[in-house]
Amino acid sequence: MLRLEQINKIFNEGTPDEKIALDEINLELKQGDFVTIIGSNGAGKSTLMNMISGALVPDIGEVLIADKNVTKQPEYKRSQLIGRVFQDPMAGTAPSMTIEENLAMAFSRNKKRGLKKGIDKKRREFFKESLEALHLNLENRLNAKVGLLSGGERQALSLLMATFTQPSILLLDEHTAALDPSRAELITNLTKQLVEKYQLTTLMVTHNMQQALDLGNRLIMMDKGQIILQVDEGQKKDLTIDKLMAEFQRIRGEKLVDDKTLLSV
Repeated sequence: MLRLEQINKIFNEGTPDEKIALDEINLELKQGDFVTIIGSNGAGKSTLMNMISGALVPDIGEVLIADKNVTKQPEYKRSQLIGRVFQDPMAGTAPSMTIEENLAMAFSRNKKRGLKKGIDKKRREFFKESLEALHLNLENRLNAKVGLLSGGERQALSLLMATFTQPSILLLDEHTAALDPSRAELITNLTKQLVEKYQLTTLMVTHNMQQALDLGNRLIMMDKGQIILQVDEGQKKDLTIDKLMAEFQRIRGEKLVDDKTLLSV
């Protein structure tokens, strides 16, 4: 469903600020894989997500989604294949539009546009049924402006909008990091439900090691633009935070030192 082949990306090449963001990245996800990505600040996690979404183009290498080479395809075209939820609850929705209008835009993402009515009775019922699964009473607030919702409500709406068209790839970029613990737990549980319901092929970046262990069937660790560790489903079941940190030290010859990551364990 997703294949990255020999992806390289350098920022500010040939200057004193040169940074190797991605270094010979090779990664393959099969249909239904749920891969969590962990690594310290600057490891290349968000750059990797931007490379898949089309926000960035690799200097070298290819991106394939559902066996289609999309390397040179712009972000707006790839959006028909990709659902994405960002860390900032404000990023995934249009605050000046209503819940219903936001859902209608997301629903049309991978469909041909025409002169049909954007929201009809059948579609409104579908939106209500989808919102009911969130257990946030949003199905009774279809005409409420999204800007009036709490951060947790907006992130739940963003997650729903990113998944109910059943995209080929779902990208979750630290989508619980900006929420308080109770809302983060709500979004984490909702993520599990939606990914399982639609059998979505998913990549999730997180700084929280325990979350990375609890979710998904595979795990990868990044450092300095490289994938330094890939853990399959059989190995992941027995993995602990201590083992994960010890593995980093074995590979890199030094301890993992990143306040944000260590505070999230």
